[in-house]
Amino acid sequence: MNKKILRLAVPNILSNLSIPILSSVDTIIVGHMEKVSYLGAIALGTMIFNFIYLGLGFLRMGTTGLTAQAYGRKDDQEIPAVFLRASVVAVSSGLILIMFQVPIAELGFYLVNSSDEVILSAREYFDIRIYAAPATLLLYAVHGWFLGMQNAKYPMILAVGGNILNLGFNLLFVYGFGMDTAGVALGTVLAQYLSLATGIYLMFHRYGDQMRQITTRMLKIPGKFKEFFSLNTDILIRTIIIVFAFNYFTVKSADYGEDILAVNSILIQLWMILSYGIDGFAFAAESLTGKYIGAKNRENLGKVIKYIFLWGFVTGALFSLIYWIFEKPLLSLFTDKTALVLLAGNYFAWSIAAPLVNSFCFIWDGIFIGATASKAMRNSMIISLLFVYFPLYFITRDIIGNHSLWLAMIGFMAARGVTLTFYAKNHILKRAE
Repeated sequence: MNKKILRLAVPNILSNLSIPILSSVDTIIVGHMEKVSYLGAIALGTMIFNFIYLGLGFLRMGTTGLTAQAYGRKDDQEIPAVFLRASVVAVSSGLILIMFQVPIAELGFYLVNSSDEVILSAREYFDIRIYAAPATLLLYAVHGWFLGMQNAKYPMILAVGGNILNLGFNLLFVYGFGMDTAGVALGTVLAQYLSLATGIYLMFHRYGDQMRQITTRMLKIPGKFKEFFSLNTDILIRTIIIVFAFNYFTVKSADYGEDILAVNSILIQLWMILSYGIDGFAFAAESLTGKYIGAKNRENLGKVIKYIFLWGFVTGALFSLIYWIFEKPLLSLFTDKTALVLLAGNYFAWSIAAPLVNSFCFIWDGIFIGATASKAMRNSMIISLLFVYFPLYFITRDIIGNHSLWLAMIGFMAARGVTLTFYAKNHILKRAE
């Protein structure tokens, strides 16, 4: 079982780490530019896209769970049909985002309290990057389908290759052509479309037999779109809440001033690196949980859960150790401004503690996604936000200042792990009976 887990987890870890590492490189690029406002602009622009894209992350998660269960049942007709339905929703959603880009931007920046200079640069970033929406969302469906097919190699190729392209374009546009945040956004757009073209090629190259079975009649199978939207509505609500929690964190960081916004945007990158690293095992849990639930194999499902948690805890502990040992070098990597490095050090303990706390809820997420137990995930997130995140922040904000934001985030993650553990018996193990 450990071999099966690692066969899926290791490529996922590599591909997942490339995402926040690239985001961190973007932060490093602008962090070494003349104006501190560029850091805030990237943080605010990215915040809006996180809300949009992570909110639509069900296109990957739902696709993985449904495909993995069809794979476990050996349902050769449903396997390509899942991808077709996800693709229709992905492309339609991307085009709608482009059509409504103006009101989305107006609302997003209206809710942010920051300087005019930061807002101007962030708006320039947004107005360019929004055109990557159809490619980004369709890539979600492609990644999810590959993972459901127990294939972590192709998502790794797409993620790592796409992010290398993104980095190359960013360096070219920023340092070669003298662009600022606009160059970072343009690099993302071009890299996304090139990655999508590669993904479609790999899909037809490896799974041509399944792809040739796709017909529009699959869209008319009774109940299937309803099942797809029912599952993904719960995942959407769950995802919107977690994106809201992170974006609320960013918005409230801006209330403490430009320096705190910059510091918190740097430190949250370490959380992202952690989450994507642990998610390598969570993605493996999605694939294997869905497969064994589809095959009604409770014994192997139990083994997956046991070993996945062990790997997740060890990985989290390793991240905490690395953050503890390399605090100053990590902070200096993100910015060369001594004042920001010193200020960030005051809050770095939260980043050291986060891996041990967060690993449990990340692994549970993967298991619940593979089981398509979306209602439990939704309820867990609502409870954690309303009864832990908000109370911790509002009770402590006037006492410990910026620390209250980090306390609220840690408490939020811990509450997710506790509530999902409570739901597991009825929503996971019984699905394989």
